[in-house]
Parts: sequence; C-alpha cells; structure tokens
Amino acid sequence: MTYVSASAPGKFVILGEHSVVYGKPAISVAMNMRFSIRVKRSDRYMVNNQPAAPYNMSPHMRYISDKIGTSPVSIYVDGRVPSGSGLGSSAALSNAYAAAISCLEGLPTDEESIARLAYEAEYAAQGRGSPMDTSASAHGHAIALNVPYDDEDFLWHIDNGERSWDISKIDVPEMHFVIGNTGIKAATGPLVEKVREYTESSRFASEIIEELGDVALDGMKAMKNNDLEELGALMTYDHRLLSILGVSCNELNHMVDAVLPYSYGAKLTGSGGGGCMVALTDRPDKVSKEIRAHGGTPYIVKTGVPGVTVKMREGDGRNRRRWRQKKKGAPTGKSKE
Repeated sequence: MTYVSASAPGKFVILGEHSVVYGKPAISVAMNMRFSIRVKRSDRYMVNNQPAAPYNMSPHMRYISDKIGTSPVSIYVDGRVPSGSGLGSSAALSNAYAAAISCLEGLPTDEESIARLAYEAEYAAQGRGSPMDTSASAHGHAIALNVPYDDEDFLWHIDNGERSWDISKIDVPEMHFVIGNTGIKAATGPLVEKVREYTESSRFASEIIEELGDVALDGMKAMKNNDLEELGALMTYDHRLLSILGVSCNELNHMVDAVLPYSYGAKLTGSGGGGCMVALTDRPDKVSKEIRAHGGTPYIVKTGVPGVTVKMREGDGRNRRRWRQKKKGAPTGKSKE
C-alpha cells in the first residue's frame, strides 16, 4: 500500500512576536524539534490507530482535509514539539499534514505551496495571526518578515486581506540557544486577541508595537554584523516590552532574569502567557542549570535545520523502526533533564 511520510520543524522567535501580527518585522528560526506524520488511504479516519472523524480532528488538520477534499485517511502523528509552548507546534503539524495530504493527492508540495496552505489552516483555527510560524517551519533554517532583503533572498508574499508580509530567508551566524519550557500551556489565539484589544484602546500599546518592530530591524543588523552582545541586549529589551504588553508571566520573568548572568540576552518566545523562553548564550550548561532550578525544562537546540520534507513510499510502514519506537520526553533538542 502507498503511504506518505512528512515532517516539519518547530521554531522559536528571536524578535518580533505579536508585533508581526500587525505587519511589523520579525525574525524566526527553525529548530531540531519536529512533527512527523504518515498518512495512507483508509475506509475511515484513524489517528494513531484510534477511530477519528473530521469533526474531532485537530482544526488545522480538518481545514486542510476539507480544503483539499481528500478521502478518509489513516494518520500516524509523532509530535516532538511541545504544544502550547510558543515553539510552533501547530505550525509544524499543519505543514507536515499539508505536505503529506498534498503528496497523497498529487498536488504541489513545494515550500511555498505548503506554507500558504498551512497558514490558511492556522488562520482558520485562530482567527488571526501572521504567517511567521508556518513560513519558518516550511522553509526551515531562518526567515525574516517585512525587513529589507536582496532579491535572491525573497521567498514569498502573503496577504490575508487585512495585513501583508514579505517573507525572506536569512543567514544566521553560528549561535547557541537554550530553550526553557515553563510547562505552562497557553493558547495563542486569546493572547493575540488580548494584545489587539489593548492596542485598539491604548495609544501607549500601539507605540510598543511600533517599538517591537524597530527592535527586530536592529536585531537583523546585529545578526549581519555577528554582534552577539547587541543581539542579546535587544532580546532582553524585547522581553521587557512584551512584559509591558501583558503577555509574559511571573514564571517566564523569573527564568529570564535567572539566566541573564550567563547569557548575551534572553526573552519569552512565542505568544507568551507561559510556554517558553529562549537564551542566546555560550554557556548552555550553566543556563540549563538555572532553568531547572526555576522549575523549567531546558533544551539545548540546534538551528540550521531543513524545513518541510515529504516522501511517498510503498508498504504500510508499520515495521519501520522510527514509527514503532515510542520516544520519551523531548524527542529532539538535547534535554538537560
């Protein structure tokens, strides 16, 4: 039997979350935590060997199935990106599933086609948001949104009718990052809506959004100059601005403060409210120790990873070791737990 396997990476945001929703610049990096999916045709919907139906599937998967008009499939999901953590789990899921179903139905599976379909699924599920996560996951490596770029770096343009974004690829110098997961899950949609209400009612909040965009542009310059001290300082300043917007929490603030003596800089990453922070450091073991001491789970992550991948295979795939083994903990990234 023919089946399709696909995978896509999670991501973390160096600078620009929340302000990117309003068309401001942002920088996002793919990392070595991935969502892998295998699909094959079936007489009914199955997810990880359990009966399912379109109405109780992930809303992202349901949108993609409805958009493409696929017949029922059996789906195996191997998710290695913690959900509700600000690491792009839903974007990785959307990209991997979009690629797998598109391949199964003989539709285009190039990065841009998958990024667009995955963003549509994200937007339908959340009601608003930018294509940052889905584009970073589709392309891999690192991307920037709405920053000056050379023609050869342009990837694609996405417009949702209200905002628009130019997505370009960027070269990231060799850097070391440690993710700290608070373990607190926070849905993206309500936090994005919270910021929207604040910015619509407060000029002060609107000015913070503008400032966050300016910080992202300065961060691009620091990266191009390989100035880690400046980039780290901008990350820490970015965190302070996001805290003022009300999207941080005590756990994130304490963790950020704890790792700063051993980092160039640190900040929350993602929509906030819990989830994760990220530190730019050349002392990852020390940073990991501080994250553990403050109740978090640290991951030393690798960057420079490929984006969405997809391949059609013959056979049901049940004997493939990587699908059969049950991994424990964080399956990718080096956990220091």
